[in-house]
Amino acid sequence: MTHVFHRHTHSNLPFAVSGDGAYIVDQTGKTYLDASGGAAVSCLGHSHPEVIRAIKDQVDAIPFAHTAFFTNEPLEQLAAHLATRAPGPLGKVYVVSGGSEAMEAALKMGRQYFLERDEPSKRLYIARRQSYHGNTLGALATGGNLWRRQPYDPLLIQAHHIAPCYAYREQRTDETAKTYALRAADELEEKILELGAENVIGFVAEPIVGATLGAVPPEPGYFRRIREICDRHGILLILDEVMCGMGRTGTLFACEQDGICGDLIAIAKGLGGGYQPVGAVMVNEQIYQTIHQGTGFFQHGHTYLGHAVACAAALAVQHVIEHENLLERVQTMGALLMESLVAEFGEHPHVGDIRGRGLFVGLEFVADKSTKSPFEPSLEVHRRLKSAAMDNGLICYPMGGTVDGRQGSHVLLAPPYTVSQNQLSDIVDRLATSLDTTLETLD
Repeated sequence: MTHVFHRHTHSNLPFAVSGDGAYIVDQTGKTYLDASGGAAVSCLGHSHPEVIRAIKDQVDAIPFAHTAFFTNEPLEQLAAHLATRAPGPLGKVYVVSGGSEAMEAALKMGRQYFLERDEPSKRLYIARRQSYHGNTLGALATGGNLWRRQPYDPLLIQAHHIAPCYAYREQRTDETAKTYALRAADELEEKILELGAENVIGFVAEPIVGATLGAVPPEPGYFRRIREICDRHGILLILDEVMCGMGRTGTLFACEQDGICGDLIAIAKGLGGGYQPVGAVMVNEQIYQTIHQGTGFFQHGHTYLGHAVACAAALAVQHVIEHENLLERVQTMGALLMESLVAEFGEHPHVGDIRGRGLFVGLEFVADKSTKSPFEPSLEVHRRLKSAAMDNGLICYPMGGTVDGRQGSHVLLAPPYTVSQNQLSDIVDRLATSLDTTLETLD
């Protein structure tokens, strides 16, 4: 009997007792190849000695001092490290304990920015359907993940949603990638005009859509148009890089590859690599200076803001990424992973699309490849695949509701940046075996 309130009360989970690189070992001695980093978290794999040493050293020095009274050296160094590597004027860093907290802080920061500018009518956010921005109430309301939102709809703030940039299902046959991208982006302008720009705080988007859509990258030109629209109407662009940022796509910030920068960028998973709970909001100088020269106080906060041990771990993770040249490795190994997946699944009758960037890749499953029709939701393909994969010693991240929150299924792969070529081959092989097993259970 357990006294833990687990995510699923009917689950019977193995105990994770140790980890080494890309592998996790349970209490029976079974080894699992971690092909998704849990939920795209473990960017350095497990038990990296440099990160463990940094954590121990900080615990020996001082693990915690409340940020209402003190700052600390790891916090200051982490902020400086991130700010000097940001793709735009993101000179300030607000460090929290995870992705949902980062998004919640960003949403509040956007509102306070306009209050400080004496624009109190700015109260609405626009985001995209089939997005996910966290599980706290503000982040949940902004996100477009219907399955997660539905039970709590009566508690959620008002938010508005437009279509995602999802070429596999929404690009017309008479459109080029570029014309489709511009059409998808222009839907934002239509929504702003409908709501009135004077009422809109900002637009919230994942540069690469993660859990809900399965590693869907934007089409070329999409985010440049989005940036232009936001600037033209005086609204903020808030980028959610909680899952896709911190090197996961081959650059430190995912938005770098689209030639833009957000006014606020939320980061988390790859920031600390799972070694400590940590997230952050990157804040542009204009927003910071407006608050600094106004009330001077961000009316928000949590007990564990800027936690010294969490910051020490995150700083060590970022140092490893840099001195081991892991961004370049993500690009190289990501190309190899994509090549291997296309070779294995490109002609598979039930794999409709293979997409992603770097070591952030998704496969969308279909009942009929020619029509792109999804499997019936009642079959729960994603749940069956997760079970089959675990049996085969593979950790991957399948999800349902890909198409519209109810229909569709995909799997997300996000192996560590340190993954080897042999491990990539093993991931593809085990996924193929797991998918075969899953499809056999549908007959």
